[in-house]
Amino acid sequence: MYSLSDFDFDLPEALIAQMPLPQRSASRLLKVDADGDGLHDQTFADVVDQLAEGDLLVFNDTRVLKARFFGIKETGGKVEVLVERVLANTSDQHAVLAQVRASKSPSAGSKIRLAEQFDVIVGERVGEFYTLQFPGDVFELIEAHGRLPLPPYITHDADGFDEQRYQTVYSRVPGAVAAPTAGLHFDEALLERCRAKGVRFAYVTLHVGAGTFQPVRTENLAEHHMHSEWYTIAQETVDAVRATKSSGKNVVAVGTTSMRALESASQSGALQAGSADTRLFITPGYVFKTVDRLITNFHLPKSTLLMLVSAFAGYDRIRRAYAHAIDKQYRFFSYGDAMFLINTSSPASTKK
Repeated sequence: MYSLSDFDFDLPEALIAQMPLPQRSASRLLKVDADGDGLHDQTFADVVDQLAEGDLLVFNDTRVLKARFFGIKETGGKVEVLVERVLANTSDQHAVLAQVRASKSPSAGSKIRLAEQFDVIVGERVGEFYTLQFPGDVFELIEAHGRLPLPPYITHDADGFDEQRYQTVYSRVPGAVAAPTAGLHFDEALLERCRAKGVRFAYVTLHVGAGTFQPVRTENLAEHHMHSEWYTIAQETVDAVRATKSSGKNVVAVGTTSMRALESASQSGALQAGSADTRLFITPGYVFKTVDRLITNFHLPKSTLLMLVSAFAGYDRIRRAYAHAIDKQYRFFSYGDAMFLINTSSPASTKK
């Protein structure tokens, strides 16, 4: 079996992309062949050449919330709040699940003033999170007073440019605290080129949580507790996937979040419509049930996402691809470059 150390690699800090390129589709694309050692350096706009008429691109249409707040407790202590998930937003309930960083943990029933604008009431603790009661519409308060939560490896504070570029052009369902970054490479012109070629589109929603950046801390992967994320898949998307499969074309997941939603909803053997929380942890040996191709960025060492792509395209193949990307100075992580991968998964891919 694979262990955590099998997914480590040395990454020069200079290759961690701190800013997006001026043009979304100008990023680089590394195409990884399914057979042999073929690695092809392309631009992301060339992704159209990897798609055929009748293929289905599946996008995650989640929208990133301005989920970061700075505030003050009733005692005067400073706090930082990161909304992880909106729990309720009705006429009489406005609750979120959030990380609260403070020198001393807040007590239940206490108030925290956020952004010098409004108070929230601290509720029960749920693992590493707290429930917070907002005084009004959660999405309106977050949009008006919150700050965009860039990933921890990006060193600058989010500005107006980030607020535009750390969203996909097709984002529409607010709820994420991190972007589905493979989709950041698509602009309207590139989407139109895909349509013109006869490539079809479908959507899932998976609200990416802050847990996506959490490292795996156990050498034995079986002991890792995967973070939970909420997803929904409409019957329209299920029908599109089935039609694509029946015509012998490829289902192409745009990003690991689209992949995770599709595979989570396929655990019965066939894709099912619906909504659920998923803790699906994919490592080499997992056989993918729905996705044939994957567009994804380059991921952090020792991360669950690196394990996922290794399961999809093959452990050795991904190791070679990452070594090539480092040698050719590809840009890594959220604002970085992308890969185009082909499903080669099989039970025999598990390390002995």
